[in-house]
Amino acid sequence: MSTFVPIQPDTAGADPRSTAGPAPKHRSATRRLVTTELRLLSREPFALTFVLVFPIVSMLIIGGSFGTQPDDAFPVNPSHWYVASYFTVVIGATGLIMLPVHIATYRERGVLRRFAASGFPRWSFALAQLMVGLTAIAISGALLLAVAAPVYGIPRVEDPVRVVAGVVVASVAFASIGVLLGTMLPSARAAQAVGLLLFFPSFLLGVGGPPPAVMSDALREISERLPLSLANQAIREPWLGIGDATVALVAVTVIAVGAMALAARRSAL
Repeated sequence: MSTFVPIQPDTAGADPRSTAGPAPKHRSATRRLVTTELRLLSREPFALTFVLVFPIVSMLIIGGSFGTQPDDAFPVNPSHWYVASYFTVVIGATGLIMLPVHIATYRERGVLRRFAASGFPRWSFALAQLMVGLTAIAISGALLLAVAAPVYGIPRVEDPVRVVAGVVVASVAFASIGVLLGTMLPSARAAQAVGLLLFFPSFLLGVGGPPPAVMSDALREISERLPLSLANQAIREPWLGIGDATVALVAVTVIAVGAMALAARRSAL
């Protein structure tokens, strides 16, 4: 696993009387930290597997298993249903697995304490991880669509504004959840266990598994209330033109605000 070395603030030549100097330095350090973190994550096989490989391979297998014609279970082309759904899988894998494991590894090794001792506030690290998560979602989502295009085609976006809103809000929500979990869990092993426990039921019931129409009433009831399922509804329904998903979008927005507030509070401790 890659080792992180905290970026030291550049104080050479600084005017001790200046009160405006630290903010630009922290912003510059945060940008450099984001770049460094992305490079380190590119060498992490666990992160790459769940954020890049798993969604694409699963989409290729499941997306071709139900034909291309709408039926009682699928109101649209089943392949397009899963292409839109697996975009949300990328978001869930980033927030529930990649970020918690990555940050908990630092916590376990005492890197967060050394980072704070190097002169930067803890919020700058949390902000950098949030930006890393959003960047990973953008890259992985684009790669998933690039793979889907020649195989199943990319479904036409019926309501671009709502889809963009759903993607942004869901990405912020799950990246914030990832930062929160990473700062709470004591070790990488604990983060893996908790992340997988949260991810796979949500994946199977709310996003990448069977459509709600073929589930039992009890499973459907559970599925509709899972945060990742709500994120999926907020993205998939306006994308495919099967609903506006207003309730889901509002719910995910509330989750995003709450997760950001808790992550910020946790990072300030």
